Amino acid sequence: MKINKFILIILNVLFFILFIPVPKLSAQEAPKIYFFYGTGCPHCSVIENYFAKEDFFNKYPIEKKEIFSNRENDLLFSRLLSERGIPLNQQGVPAVVMGDKVLMGDQPIIESFVSEADRYLAQLNNPVENQPEREPLFPKLNLTLAAVIGASIVDAINPCAFAVLIILMTTILATGDGKKALYAGFAFAFSIFLSYFLMGIGLYQALGLGGFSVLFFKIVGWLALILGLLNLKDYFWYGKGFLMEVPLSWRPKLKSLIKSATTPLGAFGVGFLVSLILLPCTSGPYIVILGMLASNTLIGKAVLYLLLYNLIFVSPMLLISYAVYKGFDPNKAEEIRQKRLRTLHLIAGILMLAMGIVIIRGWV
Repeated sequence: MKINKFILIILNVLFFILFIPVPKLSAQEAPKIYFFYGTGCPHCSVIENYFAKEDFFNKYPIEKKEIFSNRENDLLFSRLLSERGIPLNQQGVPAVVMGDKVLMGDQPIIESFVSEADRYLAQLNNPVENQPEREPLFPKLNLTLAAVIGASIVDAINPCAFAVLIILMTTILATGDGKKALYAGFAFAFSIFLSYFLMGIGLYQALGLGGFSVLFFKIVGWLALILGLLNLKDYFWYGKGFLMEVPLSWRPKLKSLIKSATTPLGAFGVGFLVSLILLPCTSGPYIVILGMLASNTLIGKAVLYLLLYNLIFVSPMLLISYAVYKGFDPNKAEEIRQKRLRTLHLIAGILMLAMGIVIIRGWV
């Protein structure tokens, strides 16, 4: 029954992510010309001075949008340019968007603004000549939900998290109380969920406050590729060089810490500490997703994505806890984990490589 309720929660979060309406940002909603600029950008200052000198701010329906410090403007900028077929790595300021036309760079704007703005306004004022907006040559795919689910699965099958939970369950079962082991497993999973969710919200906000650059988004994509290759390395050459798990030197202290938790309350407290220790081998996919959300998702929907991510992340912990309560031997679980280590790294590697390609190609 508890497992069914958990699955129902995940389905509800998926429903809200998929069906909560998101406003469509379109330059055709009104006679509107967007002027995107960044504070401190010298080329943007050239255009701003040019518009002011020619009194264009009064002659044309220009809306100024600063994108370096205003996150909503930055998201609008990326969305409008992507809809018009301009890939992420070619987007920059100053930029003017009017209808299906984008002018980027100070000289192109100075040379073409008047003719393009007059053409755009004339089309709006003449419904016969006003043609529907063209579909972009390379439309942006909405793969954010798929990326969130894929990355959370990578984290959920992470050998580190399995190992920690199995040690915890074995320790508490030694007391002879199966129900206490069940509650301890659930408390541990909830603690991990809460700590990762709060860390995710904090990092998301920090990325938004610091401004989000195209360069950082590309770095996130390359990070996903590197993590994918490292996981594939662990499939073909396990234990050679850098291992995508908790460092071997940390494991004795980690086991000692986990074995100190003999009650559900202790397991909850240990969960917070363990979440920090697990960061070296579980934070990679999470950072990739946070970078992705910070680039194209506002806070309301980002919270739902993070809830879904962390629900999937802790689901194996809940399932194993319940299975052990029903009589499944945690030592048997450890045997299965050891036999499947390479396969888990293979799955993680393939998923992370796919995510890296999606990000670098600008499909999210």
